[in-house]
Amino acid sequence: MENRTVAFCTLGCKVNQYETNGMIQEFIKNGYKVVDFEEKADVYVVNTCTVTNMADRKSRQMLRKVKELNPKAILAAVGCYAQVSKEELEKIPEIDLILGTNKKKDLLEYVNKMLEEREELNSNTKLEEDITDVLHCEEYVDFGDVTFTEKTRAVIKVQDGCDRFCSYCIIPYARGHIRSRKPESVVSEITKIAQNGIKEVIITGIHLASYGKDFKEKNYRLIDLLEDINKIDGIERIRLRIT
Repeated sequence: MENRTVAFCTLGCKVNQYETNGMIQEFIKNGYKVVDFEEKADVYVVNTCTVTNMADRKSRQMLRKVKELNPKAILAAVGCYAQVSKEELEKIPEIDLILGTNKKKDLLEYVNKMLEEREELNSNTKLEEDITDVLHCEEYVDFGDVTFTEKTRAVIKVQDGCDRFCSYCIIPYARGHIRSRKPESVVSEITKIAQNGIKEVIITGIHLASYGKDFKEKNYRLIDLLEDINKIDGIERIRLRIT
């Protein structure tokens, strides 16, 4: 396992960046070496975006590019474009795995299974897909404590989804309804990040102003979360980033 390599390409918003960090952290924990996306790797992951036609096109371009680097690699398309345009991705023969936005957390499990099957069969496995109905998902999908970052500040995702359903926007169909991360999970993650020497955090979400609206048991909103984050030793700057 220690000789396996993985490369990530992240398109789109800060929420995608956070989720990529979560996926990278899991691969590193399980013995993978992360390499640059331009290098030869055993596994390539494109964390896709679908906000605009240009984002869709960029996602397809990056996916088609991979097998030129390593024809035998596993290519995974995950995220928003995979969620809403599965049929389009099925037309790209190079893709081995398609996962929707709520399945990024399970990426490592799918990849390991495919690699094991390929070794047993000594041939490529068939395309696998897992796209859940995000519009009926009520729980925030928590990656746990994501402390991996390549920068001097950390992106922290605290909210997912949007209930606006603007006529021009596809995001609710890619991300689902608003779902807020539990404050104790956010505080736990940032506490560990601060202990690693990070002094600045960027708080982000799909519709950040909606944080806490879905909490049924208590009246706890974004300002309350920020006040709790401000109490964490070592954190000197808090930024808000709306995707």
